[in-house]
Amino acid sequence: QVQLVESGGGLVQAGGSLRLSCAASGRTFSSYPMGWFRQAPGKEREFVATISWNGGSTYYADSVKGRFTISRDNPKNTLYLQMNSLKPEDTAVYYCARTPRYGSTSVTSYNFWGQGTQVTVSS
Repeated sequence: QVQLVESGGGLVQAGGSLRLSCAASGRTFSSYPMGWFRQAPGKEREFVATISWNGGSTYYADSVKGRFTISRDNPKNTLYLQMNSLKPEDTAVYYCARTPRYGSTSVTSYNFWGQGTQVTVSS
C-alpha cells in the first residue's frame, strides 16, 4: 500500500515563498510520475503540476507557471513543490498524488493521494 504524506504548508504573506514536501512509502516511488493538486474552499480540486518518474519532464498549470517548481528526489522517496511569489489566490489545501501516466492533469488519473497540507497566503 502506498502512503503519501505532505508537509511544509503554513501561513505566508503575499510575495513570499513556501516549499512543500511529500514523503512516499514503499519502493515504487521512483517508478511513477507524480503530481500536485490544490483545492480551495468551495471549489473543485485542480491540477497544479506534474513530474515524470525520473524528473526529466515537468508540466504546470498556467496559473502557477513561472512561480512554482516541482521536483523529486527518488533516493529519498520525496516529491517537492517550491512556491514563489505567492498570491492570495494560491490559498488552498495542497495534495500530492501518484499516477501511472505522465502528463495527466485530471483528478481521476491519479490513484494514490496524500491527506493534504494547508497553504494560506495573506494579502
